Amino acid sequence: MKLILKENIDTLGHIGDIVKVAPGYARNYLLPKGLAVEATEKNSKALEHVMRQMAYKKNKVIEAAKVLASKLDALSVELVHQAGEEGKLFGSVTNMEIAAFLKEKGFDIDRKTIVLPEPIKSLGEFTVPVKIHPEVSASLKVTVKTA
Repeated sequence: MKLILKENIDTLGHIGDIVKVAPGYARNYLLPKGLAVEATEKNSKALEHVMRQMAYKKNKVIEAAKVLASKLDALSVELVHQAGEEGKLFGSVTNMEIAAFLKEKGFDIDRKTIVLPEPIKSLGEFTVPVKIHPEVSASLKVTVKTA
């Protein structure tokens, strides 16, 4: 029996794939749970339409993410901290502090998207990656200086 998958199934395939399965598996599991629909001409045309809409929405989201990434690439973050001898900070700069600075500048960036492997503990310039979208990332220039 030929079916069009509506959900990703590890053993069968991805959304939109046309798969051939045993009639019992389709009748007793896939169709009642709404994981697949029968592969008729009407269902395949509806699937093509839905896939086009999803691709259009995905492209719009990626374009918006690229615009935000270009703005973040041009931005320079300057943070002032107290430091001891040899340029070591009292405390550290975390992604939460960088997110607060960005929020003040009008960027609504979640702190979890700022990829900081470990907090910054010294003075200087650093490049911090920001994952805006799974396919789009920006690099943020962070300068830590003393008061």
